Amino acid sequence: METDIDPRSLIGRKAFDRDGHKLGTVDEVYLDDATGIPEWAAVRTGLFSRDAFVPLAPSTLVDDTLRVPFERALIKDAPDFGVGRHLSPEQELQLYHHYGLSLPAPEPAERPSSVSDPDSTRDFGRLAGHDD
Repeated sequence: METDIDPRSLIGRKAFDRDGHKLGTVDEVYLDDATGIPEWAAVRTGLFSRDAFVPLAPSTLVDDTLRVPFERALIKDAPDFGVGRHLSPEQELQLYHHYGLSLPAPEPAERPSSVSDPDSTRDFGRLAGHDD
């Protein structure tokens, strides 16, 4: 995703799947705690539906809408962790596996020598959402 876009500007934008089907509205944006880079968006999929987490790295902004390069069914079947709190490293891992994405490599400074799993140090914070 374009890195020069303010993540707050994503909140309230319409989101569409790879085939152009409307998914819903971006409700919240989640930042990597270590890098501050927007990693995930929670998309409200309907008035009485849940938020679906979508990865921002492969997504693009087109005509003020978020285009997510996955099928709507896959997005709606994403693990549901609720919104309004941090994503744990385990939840993040589940999302990466669900979308078939490779885990981003941690920065060299982020790798503690005493931890055998470098991905266990990643944590995702929530950026103020639509209702804050």
